[in-house]
Amino acid sequence: MTNQIFINGRFLTKTNLTGVQRFEREIVWALDGVLQGQNNAREFILIAPEGTAPPPGLSRIKFQAMGKRGGHIWEQTDLRQATRGSFLVNLGATGVAFKKEQLTVIHDAAVYRYPQNYSFAYGAVHRLLGRILARTSRLGTVSEFSRRELSGILRVPEKEIVIIPNGYEHLQTIAPEEGIIDKLDLRNRSFFMFVGSTTPNKNLARAIEAFAALHRPDVAFVIVGGSQKAIYRSGIGETPGNVILPGRLSDGEIVALYRHAVALVFPSLYEGFGIPPLEAMVLRCPVMAARIPPVEEVCGPAVGYFNPLDVDDITARMKEVSGNENMRSSLIARGMARFPLFSWRMSAQKLLSAILRGSERP
Repeated sequence: MTNQIFINGRFLTKTNLTGVQRFEREIVWALDGVLQGQNNAREFILIAPEGTAPPPGLSRIKFQAMGKRGGHIWEQTDLRQATRGSFLVNLGATGVAFKKEQLTVIHDAAVYRYPQNYSFAYGAVHRLLGRILARTSRLGTVSEFSRRELSGILRVPEKEIVIIPNGYEHLQTIAPEEGIIDKLDLRNRSFFMFVGSTTPNKNLARAIEAFAALHRPDVAFVIVGGSQKAIYRSGIGETPGNVILPGRLSDGEIVALYRHAVALVFPSLYEGFGIPPLEAMVLRCPVMAARIPPVEEVCGPAVGYFNPLDVDDITARMKEVSGNENMRSSLIARGMARFPLFSWRMSAQKLLSAILRGSERP
């Protein structure tokens, strides 16, 4: 048993917050809150490359910056040396190769299922590292669906993969930045929205085609987000004039859009969890989503489903929700009942239990 628990803080060096990095950040802060209510003799240390600014708001989790390198090289050299003999927690699908005393959260199996979505270098590194970690590290993931996927691909028994879902509480502290409504000229027209990357598995080309089939020039479709071109390959083709592509926005701007949108359209073909529908439910935004296993697992009966491969079905669902206030109200009510099932604090408690079990093993 080790008294020091290190948390891989490489995510603190990233400027653009992806869904995975959102998970890393929120679960660490939630874990800090859980630890405040416990008399735990373990020392928790969030460790990051030299030059990383100390994160604000942590009390029980200490912070340490060290090492002259960055990225994967920092993990395999400086982080390896600093955590030798101690337990390491990796929350973003990477970790120290061949280190046994660690827990690694791999969010989905997309690099294996959709290798064409990634650059050759990124995909090759993450596929190899994932297989190495599966042989040595204890694994976690964010949903039952991802557990089944990773179990089958990496040949790890499902019972050995702990589920640590995403949560919602981060939205409760974000003030809406209403200026984005006027900036995008949305004050006097209704709009659908999408939040996420533009990788092909997000299925945006079909969603845009379905939206165009509405033949409603007075209605907009706001697609928030973008791709890191060095990592992902984009899945958006030509877009009609009433499709708005503002790129990455602040959390406050996204919250404002959720609050005003007719509905979130989530047409993804593949997800590990799918956090935008959960965020939309918290903010009383109706959700129209692809009927795929991870979305059904998270959203249950709280959203309107469509066949993501059927453009006509997507169009029909968009038309249905835009013209039916009773339906919108019903979806909002079902979403309000559903989202409390997924809490960062509850997930942090699951993470802590997994850490304590793992660090106590020989």
